[in-house]
Amino acid sequence: MRLLVTLGVVGAMLGSSSPKFSVVVLPAQTRGLMSALWVENNRHWDELADQNTLTQLLGTGKPTQREYLGCLVGDVAGDTLFVRQLVDARHLKQLQFAVAGDCEGVEGLVGSFHTHPYRADAAGHALKERGLSALDLKTFAAAPDLVTVVMWDLDSLDVATKAVDGSVRHPAAVQVR
Repeated sequence: MRLLVTLGVVGAMLGSSSPKFSVVVLPAQTRGLMSALWVENNRHWDELADQNTLTQLLGTGKPTQREYLGCLVGDVAGDTLFVRQLVDARHLKQLQFAVAGDCEGVEGLVGSFHTHPYRADAAGHALKERGLSALDLKTFAAAPDLVTVVMWDLDSLDVATKAVDGSVRHPAAVQVR
């Protein structure tokens, strides 16, 4: 029951047309959980000195950091999408720079959340994938999700949403309350 590949998978229960909303509201507690998950999954990013890029990408070397995928539960009221909860994706498979899982059957599903772990360059400095990648946005566009969120550092979020016509709006407005 996990379908997500490298992010952005949501429930098939959303129907074909997206409701009209202009802002995403994220509870401060959920934002804090996202930060804790990022730290937990990224704590060993700088332990890659003896790992080459191919080994990292294939996930065959020693595990250091991993991507995380979660399902966003919420609802739309008026012009606002309210995220109410973050739950782990099922069948979660975490690799260094990819994640798989699904949110199938999650009641109230509105979207997905994932992390982008750091990579280390040859000098051991952090390389960050800042924001939703082109692949993230392409995956999101093909999914029934209303929102997708990525975190690439403790204080950094990037959000994309769907318009009524299904087009992707990026970046999207998010408020933490």
